[in-house]
Amino acid sequence: MSPIEELTYGLSDFPEDPFMHILGISAYYHDSAACLVRDGKIIGAAQEERFSRKKHDADFPRQAVQFCLDEAGVNLDQLDFVVFYDKPFIKFERLLETYIANTPKGFRSFVLAMPVWLKEKLYLKFLLRKELAEIGDCTKNELPKLLFSEHHQSHAASAFFPSPFKEAAVICMDGVGEWATTTVWHGVEGSIDPMWQIDFPHSLGLLYSAFTYFSGFKVNSGEYKLMGLAPYGEPRYEKMIRDNLIDIKPDGTFRLQMTYFEYTTGLRMTNDRFTNLFGRPPRKPESPLTQQDMDIAASIQSVTEDVILRMARTVHKETGSTNLCLAGGVALNCVANGRLQREGPFDNLWVQLAAGDAGGALGCAMAVWHQYCEKPRQANGQLDQMRGAYLGPRFLDNEVIVELDHVSAVYEQLQDDQLFEQVANLLNEGKVVGWNFIVVVFSWAYWVEAVLMGFVNLPSGITKNCHYQEAIN
Repeated sequence: MSPIEELTYGLSDFPEDPFMHILGISAYYHDSAACLVRDGKIIGAAQEERFSRKKHDADFPRQAVQFCLDEAGVNLDQLDFVVFYDKPFIKFERLLETYIANTPKGFRSFVLAMPVWLKEKLYLKFLLRKELAEIGDCTKNELPKLLFSEHHQSHAASAFFPSPFKEAAVICMDGVGEWATTTVWHGVEGSIDPMWQIDFPHSLGLLYSAFTYFSGFKVNSGEYKLMGLAPYGEPRYEKMIRDNLIDIKPDGTFRLQMTYFEYTTGLRMTNDRFTNLFGRPPRKPESPLTQQDMDIAASIQSVTEDVILRMARTVHKETGSTNLCLAGGVALNCVANGRLQREGPFDNLWVQLAAGDAGGALGCAMAVWHQYCEKPRQANGQLDQMRGAYLGPRFLDNEVIVELDHVSAVYEQLQDDQLFEQVANLLNEGKVVGWNFIVVVFSWAYWVEAVLMGFVNLPSGITKNCHYQEAIN
């Protein structure tokens, strides 16, 4: 892995201010976010979609950045560093090499992709400076130093540095960063060192997304639906997937049979050969789900879990660590994480709640503090630094009341003892209560959707009751 790259605009490396403020940004792909770190402590973090109300908003996270600045009580020109979560030039190199290697296939995809890169993404540093100058109401020369971290370096930093462990193995798996799709790291105190990686186009994340597409769900959005569909099926296609689509080695490394996929050059994830393998075309979005859909979901889920478990055993042997940290989009597969915790070789497992690209904003900021600035890290083996992921805007009771009155909502304000008693009575009557949703949105801070959804839970045991399932669905 190459070191963090820098572009210097005005400020010295280590200002005399008693506090060092670092702003991390992820943007322009999906799940844009911002995070502000002060002397290694996470002050605030937020995903842009929480402000814009656009799901998976990919635009520059202007409102998220402003929130982070307000939370820290600083202006943009008071920051010491701004860091972006990946390196666009290396990503562009991968795109060009892929198109050239597959010529003449992919010409249509090439024609659609190149204008965006040539007009915007190749000039990302200038675009970032423009956006930041507007937020800070300053000139570009007054901006803090701009740094670029590698995509998987950001993931790995988000996995290890906020964790409670002084030492840990780190596995990052996603669709693709610049080139890497899977990376293994070893974190010790204030450093994370890369060990090995698997490169594009061989990607467990893209394999899972291919099945997400084939099952009629939206890529980079509907993968959780595929995971949720899996328990309703049987892994009848698992052997066929292993025999035709992915070659899994005993150590968990793998290669995909690319003749079944079109994501390297086309506008689809899978091709006609993939369709013929399963004897049916991709499911139309919103069409009725069939037992075959459920069996396909169960099959790819089983394969995914097997790869993760094998790789974890390998990394455990290579590092000798008893602790494992996870990040990257694949780490959002909580079913696989559950198996890893129950059956894996590690004593302790810590998963970055913002495991996807939004968490890259946090990771790249932490990477600058610990790796670029070489600042020490404190971990006590017990508590992490995520504060339950309640890192975004919070609302006081009076603010909630004003908003509820503004929309003429029907509500009742209760003290905790009254609330607990009423909820217990409602559950006893067989009612469904959306408990944590109300708490997260209106009483505590929020950050990313994946985190928010993780706290929209029902009390233990009631989901086994068919009455509750039917009421929710």
